Amino acid sequence: MAPAQPEGLPAPLDGRLPASAAEASAQRTLSLYVHVPFCAVRCGYCDFNTYTAVELGPGVSQDAYAADAAAEVRWARRVLEDSGVAVRPLHSVFLGGGTPTLLPAEDLAAVLEQARASFGLAEGAEVTTEANPDSVTPQSLAVLAAAGVTRVSFGMQSAVPHVLAVLDRTHDPDNVPRAVAWAREAGLGVSVDLIHGTPGESLADWEHSVRTALSYEPDHVSAYALIIEDGTRLAARMRRGEVPPVDEDDQADKYELADRLLAEAGYEWYEVSNWARPAGPGGTAHRSRHNLAYWHNQDWWGIGPGAHSHVGGTRWWNLKHPVPYTNRVRAGHSPAAGREVLDAPTRRLERVMLEARIRDGLPVAALEAPGRAAVAGLIADGLVDPAAALGGRVVLTLRGRLLGDAVVRRLLG
Repeated sequence: MAPAQPEGLPAPLDGRLPASAAEASAQRTLSLYVHVPFCAVRCGYCDFNTYTAVELGPGVSQDAYAADAAAEVRWARRVLEDSGVAVRPLHSVFLGGGTPTLLPAEDLAAVLEQARASFGLAEGAEVTTEANPDSVTPQSLAVLAAAGVTRVSFGMQSAVPHVLAVLDRTHDPDNVPRAVAWAREAGLGVSVDLIHGTPGESLADWEHSVRTALSYEPDHVSAYALIIEDGTRLAARMRRGEVPPVDEDDQADKYELADRLLAEAGYEWYEVSNWARPAGPGGTAHRSRHNLAYWHNQDWWGIGPGAHSHVGGTRWWNLKHPVPYTNRVRAGHSPAAGREVLDAPTRRLERVMLEARIRDGLPVAALEAPGRAAVAGLIADGLVDPAAALGGRVVLTLRGRLLGDAVVRRLLG
């Protein structure tokens, strides 16, 4: 998903990366994110860079989007070569949005074919598409599987109709198990996304949603706390008093409940909001390799309007609206709106913020002296696992996951 765009320096029209990127990328994996910015309906809580057909206006066509995305993929390969950055087979590919499966499956397959032709896929590469449960059929999933998709992530959010209504989710809850079954028949791995803390959602509602998701036996579950973003319909409804505000204590109770139910069902947390089935001794096959690439600060190239990229310590973000994005791509220019080269303090800060979130933990040796000194206090406060710390890694306890931002502040000194 495309976050809000930060301030930064202008990006060159030829996209060429600084010399520092080539050296920094030498030991990194490379992933590809493809942002598909189209939705049938904008959900009331969503502030992602997405558009319905009536919002797009002239100059942009969903029918032409796959060709434009494929053109940026080709252009990305050329920029890396011209910049002296190693062109590596893709570690993972993620089709996100928006609703990627709003496009014909053949269009998504064409983008993946271009990614394969331009970069190749590493052995065992993970290729994921997000999907609304109402936007797939057995036939479309079979096409995607044949094109190389290995995993589909369904936006379930809740199994309770009145909760879905507050979120403005339009899918039929009964379609989720059907979509999961079709994905299995196509040979695809399955993840489901849930949201907890929606106004009006009771603890019983949330338990029902988690147990229902588990009944589908997915390989992977993401459970996110609802965040009310300014500018969304749900934020406006909350200001008008039409729905109650989000209760952080309620969200914490629901997180603990989800963690317990998922653990009882055999799922392991591997990032604050993500759980996966174990894959055998030492295996991590059901964890999202693509998201782990983000949390380990690897290289990725973001395709599409508003998409963010990071290669060798240089970060940039594309123009948000599809019209200027499309115009730049078709002209053979960089669609980037701005970029920044991360300095050493920023890289250290981001490493702490990202790696402290994951079960594998953050090496204590990566901390500055004040952060290393803070570890003992975090153990005493029940926020960091003492055995992991003794082994040289900062790993959050359940309480630490609930207070992760506070832990990071202390680790940063």
